[in-house]
Amino acid sequence: MSDADRLQLLPGTLEMLVLQTLIYGPRHGHGIATTIQRTSEQALLVDHGSLYPALQRLERAGWIDSEWGVSDHNRRARFYHLTRTGRKKWTAETDKWEKLVRAVSGVLAMPKEQEG
Repeated sequence: MSDADRLQLLPGTLEMLVLQTLIYGPRHGHGIATTIQRTSEQALLVDHGSLYPALQRLERAGWIDSEWGVSDHNRRARFYHLTRTGRKKWTAETDKWEKLVRAVSGVLAMPKEQEG
């Protein structure tokens, strides 16, 4: 997929996507980025310059926690996991996102004869 075909994330979306990836268990930063890219069929490319500040914000908010470990490539890495508060936040954000998608989809599905 070319860079022109990639989608820009809306403000606040990256945090929700990070929480979503961590719902399945701990991951290090690069693992989070590649999971988002892979599961979005390459449409979303998370650069590390955006990811790590988002991880720091989520950790300061108490939604994730981290600890040092060893990656699959035998390198030291910080692994992030959801906290109980983070799981509640994930549920709330997912519900809001799904409501927004339904609302926008409803408007986009409006028959042409109803316009103007």
